[in-house]
Amino acid sequence: MCLACRNVAKAEAVRGALQASHPAAEVSIVQVDVCNLQSVIRAAGELRQRFQRLDYVYLNAGIMPNPQLNIKALFSGLFSRKVIHIFSTAEGLLTQEDKVTADGLQEVFETNVFGHFILIRELEPLLCHSDRLSRLIWTSSRNARRANFHLEDIQHRRGQEPYSSSKYAIDLLSVALNRNFNPRGLYSSVVCPGTMVTNLTCGILPPFLWTLLLPIIWLIRFFANAFTLTPENGTEALVWLFHQKPESLNPLTKYLSATTGFGSNYVTTQKMDLDEDTAEKFYQNLLELEKQIRVTIQKNK
Repeated sequence: MCLACRNVAKAEAVRGALQASHPAAEVSIVQVDVCNLQSVIRAAGELRQRFQRLDYVYLNAGIMPNPQLNIKALFSGLFSRKVIHIFSTAEGLLTQEDKVTADGLQEVFETNVFGHFILIRELEPLLCHSDRLSRLIWTSSRNARRANFHLEDIQHRRGQEPYSSSKYAIDLLSVALNRNFNPRGLYSSVVCPGTMVTNLTCGILPPFLWTLLLPIIWLIRFFANAFTLTPENGTEALVWLFHQKPESLNPLTKYLSATTGFGSNYVTTQKMDLDEDTAEKFYQNLLELEKQIRVTIQKNK
């Protein structure tokens, strides 16, 4: 196992815990920041030197910068018929502030989508083998909404929900990767871990509000299985996919971690709200953007 992490100190702590519980495991670390394309290219070079093949790549890095709660949408949602759906997906509730990175890209788009895409492109020699299948497993979201994504603005420069747009872009990219790479032995799947209380979500509300809301969330979980709450619960679909034969999976299906009101974990599915033609167009847009970025990187060397 290789942990590809931005924070090496945290990665070292995780490696120590893994080796303590699995003494025979071989765990290595490579430092990578998917919001910095030179870091991605360097890390991919290290991986190509260390390994001859990669069987599973979990693409999990993601940010939701400065999330703001739309109070008006919150209160109108409380009294609508879609209240459970709105709270399960945060549809229309959250806006974020985005910024431009040193690579000249929108930060959410580069971190959640494009940095991973470049990593995959760099690792193709390790992922594509005729004699053995390899897997890509993306962390998407129930919040991935078609309405927040536009082919004319794939980086979501003109919107206020870059997180939702980036997760929809992940869904599109996964479908396009299957279409283009299944014949070469590479398969892609997307999961949603559900609503967890982590560093990503804690910034949405002040801590005291989370304390007040948690009992209500526990109650809602009897009606909405998306509230997994803990990272351990949220990994259910990721672990489940590890055990599946990729040829048997539907490339247009998203696999969702779910938890019953009594805390039992299970996996459910959701048909992705997209079409293959749009997925292919998005993939071609990414290839074109990659060409432009590589020219810029070469000029700056």
